[in-house]
Amino acid sequence: MTITDLITPSSILWGLEGASKKRVLEMASHAIAGQHPSLEADAIFSGLINRERLGSTGIGEGVAIPHCRLGNCDEALGYLIKLDTPIDFDAIDGQPVDLLFILTVPEEACEQHLNTLASLAENFGRASFRDGLRACTSASSLYDAVQQSAH
Repeated sequence: MTITDLITPSSILWGLEGASKKRVLEMASHAIAGQHPSLEADAIFSGLINRERLGSTGIGEGVAIPHCRLGNCDEALGYLIKLDTPIDFDAIDGQPVDLLFILTVPEEACEQHLNTLASLAENFGRASFRDGLRACTSASSLYDAVQQSAH
């Protein structure tokens, strides 16, 4: 799946304020669970935090791609987050993160999960893509920018 397959206007979290990685993941987990009643915020948060314990999902250049597989998840879900203020995310390059893409997939979707992560990393690896997202001034403009510039 590509980023454009995963997001909808309602899966953009614009201007989220979080003082820490843990707090941002917690707030995002509640937002995801609020839109998907079959998922529990605690299970999402636990999955994301457990994955972070294996190693940071901060891929560099101010971007993180937190992800996890969930047993009660029926389909891949993506959430794009633009933080008001960058936070420390233990990223590979040591830079603070202001763009996050949270991916949750069904527990059995191993290959799909890896292919989707590769596609996300490719998009976020392009400076023009990141710069375009950072230039946005609203959730709707962020959604439109992804639709227009993602591969």
